[in-house]
Amino acid sequence: MSPILLLLIWNRPSHGYDLIDRLGELGVAGVEPGHVYRLLRALERDQCLVSSWTASRTGPPRRKYEITASGLSDLKAAMIRLRDLGDVLRACATLWDEGQRPPSHDAGPSRSRVASWQGEVG
Repeated sequence: MSPILLLLIWNRPSHGYDLIDRLGELGVAGVEPGHVYRLLRALERDQCLVSSWTASRTGPPRRKYEITASGLSDLKAAMIRLRDLGDVLRACATLWDEGQRPPSHDAGPSRSRVASWQGEVG
């Protein structure tokens, strides 16, 4: 979750509840606010973020988070790992999709195992 928060803050510095809303827009729904705020405090302790109090039109002042040079360095490293993970996930999804096709006439033993496993799962 930390790399995603760093990415959102790099994209647009903001306060906690805005970050929670933006997480939801990315498909990361149902995140506990307390969890997000603990991560933000940890990222600030690690000097990946800085925060400052800003006035709010609708309530008390809010803490606005901004990324630091150290945070940007961590984000760059995390994005490399996430891209690599994305490649692995795409390969897994492709393998899964191939296993969902009807077996061909020349299906070998591995195809049979996939077909029997599908029967157990589905």
